[in-house]
Amino acid sequence: MLARGLSHIDNDVLEEFPEFQEFKVRTRPLRDPAAAAEVPSAVAPGVEPTLTPDERIRNGNRALRANLASEVLERVLKASPGFFESLVVDLLVAMGYGGTQEDAASVVGRSGDGGIDGIIKQDRLGLENIYIQAKRWDRDRTVGRPEIHQFAGALQGQRARKGVFITTARFSQEALRFADGVQTTIILIDGQQLSQLMLDFGVGVSVQETIRLLKVDEDYFEEDA
Repeated sequence: MLARGLSHIDNDVLEEFPEFQEFKVRTRPLRDPAAAAEVPSAVAPGVEPTLTPDERIRNGNRALRANLASEVLERVLKASPGFFESLVVDLLVAMGYGGTQEDAASVVGRSGDGGIDGIIKQDRLGLENIYIQAKRWDRDRTVGRPEIHQFAGALQGQRARKGVFITTARFSQEALRFADGVQTTIILIDGQQLSQLMLDFGVGVSVQETIRLLKVDEDYFEEDA
């Protein structure tokens, strides 16, 4: 992390590490400060008391998800550039863009001009195009303002109103501020967000087991007076 030349290290930086997310789950503060007085003295201050079974399941799921997201990103980084282009297509189609897999694949992944890697439809009707920049870079690399400025210029050259910059790296604060300040809508997706989206939309992952949490149906047991 020090090699990145970061001006500071905050929670946003630490969030990319599964160990930090697991630490937050283990030492999550009490949701209601007023309830702190009710915690037995044997429980460490600021730490939740014994969790219920369903809370343990949810916390375990969060820890598993954090580890899986990190593993997925590592697999993406080890894949070929061509595979990454296909992954971007699969993810955008799964999110509802591009119309069909064939439509999306016909435009994303081509070598574009002026910093444009591809164009994809916003919806199945093709009412508007979204311009894509996809870069499989090392996760420790920081994408700065110059790269986003170049992408914004490419969008203006195409008279485009919307663009998405997807990378396995991370964005600097200057890059994020620049993207927020331009008139063109530019969405930045870094490696951490990419892996989370892959989990959310089932790209590169499969369901191993489904656990159903049941509770008593109060309506069923309600008797007429």
